[in-house]
Amino acid sequence: MATSSSCVISGVVAPQLRCRTQDSSNRNSRRPQPNLLRLNSRTSLPPIRFSVQPRSLFSRTHAPARWQGTNGGGGGGGLVLHNKRKPCNSFLGSEQSNCITSSLKQRSTIRTPIPRVFLDKSSFYLSRRTLRTASVKHLCPPCATVGPDEPHAASTAWPDGVLEKQDLDLLYPQSLQTDLEGFLRTELPSHPKLYRGQLKNGLRYLILPNKVPPNRFEAHMEVHVGSIDEEDDEQGIAHMIEHVAFLGSKKREKLLGTGARSNAYTDFHHTVFHIHSPTGTKDSDDDLLPSVLDALNEIAFHPKFLSSRVEKERRAILSELQMMNTIEYRVDCQLLQHLHSENKLSQRFPIGLEEQIKKWDVDKIKKFHERWYFPANATLYIVGDINNISKTIYEIEVAFEQTGSENKTSSAPTPSALGAMASFLVPKLPAGLAGSLSHERSSNSADQSKIIQRERQAVRPPVKHDWSLPGNNTDVKHPQIFQHELLQNFSINMFCKIPVNKVKTYGDLRSVLMKRIFLSALHFRINTRYKSSNPPFTSVELDHSDSGREGCTVTTLTVTAEPKNWQSAIRVAVQEVRRLKEFGVTKGELTRYMDALLKDSEQLAAMIDNVSSVDNLDFIMESDALGHRVMDQIQGHESLMAVAGTVTLEEVNSIGAEVLAFLSDFGKASAPVPAAIVACVPKKVHLDGIGETEFKITSDEITAAIKSGLEEPIEAEPELEVPKELISPSQLQELRIQCRPSFVPLSRETNITKMHDNETGITQLRLSNGIPVNYKISKNESRGGVMRLIVGGGRAAESSESKGAVVVGVRTLSEGGRVGNFSREQVELFCVNHLINCSLESTEEFIAMEFRFTLRDNGMRAAFQLLHMVLEHSVWLDDAFDRARQLYLSYYRSIPKSLERSTAHKLMLAMMNGDERFVEPTPKSLENLTLKSVKDAVMNQFVGDNMEVSVVGDFSEEEIESCILDYLGTVTASRDSKSEHGFNPILFRPSPSDLQFQQVFLKDTDERACAYIAGPAPNRWGLTVDGKDLLGSIADIPTSEGELSLEHKDLQRKLRGHPLFFGITMGLLAEVINSRLFTTVRDSLGLTYDVSFELNLFDRLKLGWYVVSVTSTPGKVHKAVDACKNVLRGLHSNKIAQRELDRAKRTLLMRHEAEIKSNAYWLGLLGHLQASSVPRKDISCIKELTSLYEAATVEDIYLAYEQLKVDEDSMYSCIGIAGTHAGEETTTASLEEEEFDEGFQGIAPAGRGLSTMTRPTT
Repeated sequence: MATSSSCVISGVVAPQLRCRTQDSSNRNSRRPQPNLLRLNSRTSLPPIRFSVQPRSLFSRTHAPARWQGTNGGGGGGGLVLHNKRKPCNSFLGSEQSNCITSSLKQRSTIRTPIPRVFLDKSSFYLSRRTLRTASVKHLCPPCATVGPDEPHAASTAWPDGVLEKQDLDLLYPQSLQTDLEGFLRTELPSHPKLYRGQLKNGLRYLILPNKVPPNRFEAHMEVHVGSIDEEDDEQGIAHMIEHVAFLGSKKREKLLGTGARSNAYTDFHHTVFHIHSPTGTKDSDDDLLPSVLDALNEIAFHPKFLSSRVEKERRAILSELQMMNTIEYRVDCQLLQHLHSENKLSQRFPIGLEEQIKKWDVDKIKKFHERWYFPANATLYIVGDINNISKTIYEIEVAFEQTGSENKTSSAPTPSALGAMASFLVPKLPAGLAGSLSHERSSNSADQSKIIQRERQAVRPPVKHDWSLPGNNTDVKHPQIFQHELLQNFSINMFCKIPVNKVKTYGDLRSVLMKRIFLSALHFRINTRYKSSNPPFTSVELDHSDSGREGCTVTTLTVTAEPKNWQSAIRVAVQEVRRLKEFGVTKGELTRYMDALLKDSEQLAAMIDNVSSVDNLDFIMESDALGHRVMDQIQGHESLMAVAGTVTLEEVNSIGAEVLAFLSDFGKASAPVPAAIVACVPKKVHLDGIGETEFKITSDEITAAIKSGLEEPIEAEPELEVPKELISPSQLQELRIQCRPSFVPLSRETNITKMHDNETGITQLRLSNGIPVNYKISKNESRGGVMRLIVGGGRAAESSESKGAVVVGVRTLSEGGRVGNFSREQVELFCVNHLINCSLESTEEFIAMEFRFTLRDNGMRAAFQLLHMVLEHSVWLDDAFDRARQLYLSYYRSIPKSLERSTAHKLMLAMMNGDERFVEPTPKSLENLTLKSVKDAVMNQFVGDNMEVSVVGDFSEEEIESCILDYLGTVTASRDSKSEHGFNPILFRPSPSDLQFQQVFLKDTDERACAYIAGPAPNRWGLTVDGKDLLGSIADIPTSEGELSLEHKDLQRKLRGHPLFFGITMGLLAEVINSRLFTTVRDSLGLTYDVSFELNLFDRLKLGWYVVSVTSTPGKVHKAVDACKNVLRGLHSNKIAQRELDRAKRTLLMRHEAEIKSNAYWLGLLGHLQASSVPRKDISCIKELTSLYEAATVEDIYLAYEQLKVDEDSMYSCIGIAGTHAGEETTTASLEEEEFDEGFQGIAPAGRGLSTMTRPTT
């Protein structure tokens, strides 16, 4: 599976180049790997960043407008609540859940709003912070000595506060400074529960007991071979072996019925096979670990290279290669090629080369496997609910100890076998054997001196870099330009590449902390300084991180802008970098960001028992690749506290200046030379009054723009006054007297003012102003909480005269960021200080605002204050409206340059009868909007009984109810608006229609194809667009007289009478259809590499739809679409088997079980519990969820299937084809073509490695 491994903590999409394979049982639960590239300097501290997020046409996500919050974790890509990427760990605290390492691992990124495409609607980031007070002791260097894998025996801490250098001199005289230097040289402690070992055959193993999720474990086999180890005629063979070995394993297939999920991926430096498994089976006490280890042994060391499997995977990989060749992929390849032009990383992308993949025979593939797949070149990781370490070690020995014994020794590869970098690539050799390498293997005693024990390479990846160090390289590389017709915007990446500083000592940790503080300040400054209606850039990012896969640390400045503004954008970005380098951070900034980092770290330490096994494992794997010391969260926090008090302002500015020197001193003889400067630009741009014109740019012009930024006059940064509170005690008292908030009966039929359910822990209240509130006290995330406001209406409430008003209005509110008399900067810093993260978005049927907060230092009250101020005192600004409208114009104009987006856009317009509420607003609609119209469209929905607030966290009943009364109870009861929030009817296009099958053609240098198939469905509660209530008719259908027990028949009757009948059965149906699509269209017919079925079931709107997404080649895409339709319509002729339903149940119930420990998941469960617009949801929908899934029968699934419109007259499809000759034989025009031709510039992909990974094989 090649997934975009992005770091959600940082909001930076930072994928790894990965080829990933996964089994079909995991088809709908692709667990992307956390980003192992970056630990953001701004991870904990981004100010409120309002990030544009244009909706996916099929995800029901309309809007980008997201009030991106401000704490660790920061913003951007956000926490995806539907099991998307988990964040990487940082000892400096991020929204993560892993072990702690002393490493600056993720890209430190500074970014301002940039539209993104097809993101999940729940992708707002929520950072998980709690509180745990660490003791601070007197200055005392640790005395204990420990081995590399032993827990540290001493705990040290330094005095609180941040010191000036002169303060340090006064506080610590020479003798103590000597002690300080000794302390900073002391090694950091190692994770106390991490067990390491090695078998006689060289296989290394790591074991970490971890209780989250309970009764499950992760087993990952990392083989230290990847695409970097391929010869010139083997490009892609590592990925091919991953596919063949993984999908060809019979022992892996036997695990599918146990509830285990498996996957695999290939990267530059390694190939990883992993299995997520229950500790035992449901029906017996059998331990599953031996079976899992046996399967991994077969996959890695004993694969069956059958010709039939090789050919099947060859077809799949060729399809994958064509599918992933998007413009984003091509941009990322360009960035990596120029960054690593001196070594093989620039030529060894894991997907490989098409002409070579077509040629390899079984023998060629087996030889590569024999060369690199041996126990000493692999590491086994086991993390999970393991109680007996000795037993686990024994089971590892039983499974693997005999592996390799039949071939314990073999000849090491000769330099010729390793290519041009042979001297750098040779394995470690036992003493006395260097220089005695042989390409032959012999049992002859005369040749025994040439036979060696094979070992893992000492350096991974085995490449040599040209470092960007002062005096290391005086040859300045000219800026490189990649120009393509599918690019929309200008972007430039300036790279600095240095060796990884392995973080093993307290001094190393201190250095990382200082870099984090420095870069956090730069992030905030760039994010807030430019707020004009027409800023010179779309986004500016500064990224500093270690990369295990590339074997280096890279600092990157990425600037994205509209082509007409590219020179100004570069000048501004360089000017800000230079300002920070010249004047440094202020004392206030140092104190502010240090405090936030320590709070964040404390929160993580408190969450030590809530870290998932997979997050721990991935983090340890990457930390080992980088050579960093691995600590648990408590050790990480204590170590951070120990060094924090020694940090001085002078040193922070000095170390930060070193990081930025490649830019701030650009062109000077003493400056580090950038590793590469790469601009990605469009071929043509649209100029007002002129139309399409060629975009011209030269390397010399880029260099001149950089130098111009270095010559601009600069001034020091002024200190900002940060409010301690948004509502003072006196103001609050006045509000309470004025509004007299109280709790009132939940309904007219009862006098109950508070309803508490003991089983779920959910409490329901209603305020006197009409706002219903749900809350749950949860210990899942210690001293942390989340809150969501849901407002009924959304884009569906847009009138024909105000198309786009809601989505642009929400974005305008986000862009402005002001409340009351507080400026945007003050609000952002208020959130930084209180570790509040906030997001705002609109969908088709709701507006939602979400907060994540800590209970430390009145963090929950601060979050409630911010919510109150947004509801009561939002400031609507003309310049914010202009920016919001401009961003949506830009996004709309970029649609025809994307094959996937233009295909989906055309299909949605056809199926929804041209209703603009389900697609992006057009330029004409945007032009008709005014600040007043968008403000009214949003604020008229914020009426008491049209809102619902849900809160989940580690608070007390008294704390939460006090906040509810004080800050929600004092919100104005109603506004000058209609009490009923109706909307224009929503209708599917009458069928049959000429638009039921359409095509989109995109001119491109490379061929690709995709298709979407969609049709109507009911909503989650059984209501349809034509006014039918299906739930009533279902309840009257008698159950079958089969072999069901009386108890099960009672459960089935209960399910059929339950409001969630369609929500439950449609979810199970989707799992069944997905499995069939994979096995038929992908595996059997070989027509696609990736195909999926998704249901979008609304809650408030009386409709839903299904979507099949399929990628293919131009020559196969029509057959793939027909095959998908046949699967959809074939459920009657090819009946659903009980085993298919059982597997679907296991998948969904395991997902529920894994996520039930998350506050964010509970927040989703609480949503609409008291919403008047979703009357059918009640507490039983939460309490009985598990039993409802278990009660479903095949017969129930068919009742749901009957409500999917899969007949020819109801189904819509659209095929997109890209290539040099696409559409030449057809005159089909795209919908709204005349508007696309206006050519408004969109957003170009930005950032190294954004989409270079390959896709899921299943």
